[in-house]
Amino acid sequence: MEAISKTSKTEKFIKLILISLIGTILITISAKVKIPFYPVPMTMQTFVILFIGITLGYKIGVATVTLYLFEGIFGLPVFANSPEKGIGLAYFIGPTMGYLIGFLVAVYFAGLFRYDKGIINTFLKLIFSVSFIYILGIIWLGILIGWDKPLFKLGAQPFLLAELFKILLLVLLTPTLIKIRNLTKII
Repeated sequence: MEAISKTSKTEKFIKLILISLIGTILITISAKVKIPFYPVPMTMQTFVILFIGITLGYKIGVATVTLYLFEGIFGLPVFANSPEKGIGLAYFIGPTMGYLIGFLVAVYFAGLFRYDKGIINTFLKLIFSVSFIYILGIIWLGILIGWDKPLFKLGAQPFLLAELFKILLLVLLTPTLIKIRNLTKII
């Protein structure tokens, strides 16, 4: 009986690692692909962060984003503008660190929430989740460049239209994502 329990735990751990690695690959791809959009090109990174939370839940979601951040900190070119703007810890503590830390909070809430109360409720929960990316991003920008700068205009405003588009897309996909989440519960 104990051998079966150890095998089961080992299998779950291996599944968790594989799912997290696939998640970090998705985040990396979403960070690298720039889609023409107004007023600035958009990546699908925040979409994938929320997608991971909805689909995998908060535990695996946080584990996946943590792994992604450590991959970047340890020098893998996983972040949006790496390697051209540097890699590793130097890039991580640059202007985007607040947004990157916000990924952890966003995936946590996106994974924690239940999405069974309709599309407006889902929309509000996703707005709440993604807002932490921008709040922490703007706070970090303020620390780096000074609080006298137009931080909202620099750190959030150019991305809001694209963010609305991504959240609306997720709202439409959420019923399907929840079905996937229910099918793939492993932890």
